[in-house]
Amino acid sequence: MLNPGIDKDLPPIPAKRYFTIGEVSELCGVKPHVLRYWEQEFEQLKPVKRRGNRRYYQRGDVMMIRQIRSLLYEQGFTIGGARQQLEGGSAQDDVNRSHQIIRQVRMELEQVLQVLKR
Repeated sequence: MLNPGIDKDLPPIPAKRYFTIGEVSELCGVKPHVLRYWEQEFEQLKPVKRRGNRRYYQRGDVMMIRQIRSLLYEQGFTIGGARQQLEGGSAQDDVNRSHQIIRQVRMELEQVLQVLKR
């Protein structure tokens, strides 16, 4: 479902445990009000809510948002169609997600290596 070229415009996901809605907005190229709307439409998207109902997204949430963004904006699915795609995940989707995670980890390790070489 996600192909390697989709995230090329988006910044790499930093090695953090939690992200605020503002950070996720910048990482995924989606406005915060859209993220709040998507939480209502996609059951897979469940950020942790803490003090004052603040949302904290984890890495998996950020990757899910990027996938939803790709389905809606690049692949032209409707919200209902994107929901069906996410619910009916096939083995190929799992492989693609795994490849995306591996690419992300590799990029992060290369960044760490650059820092260590300095």
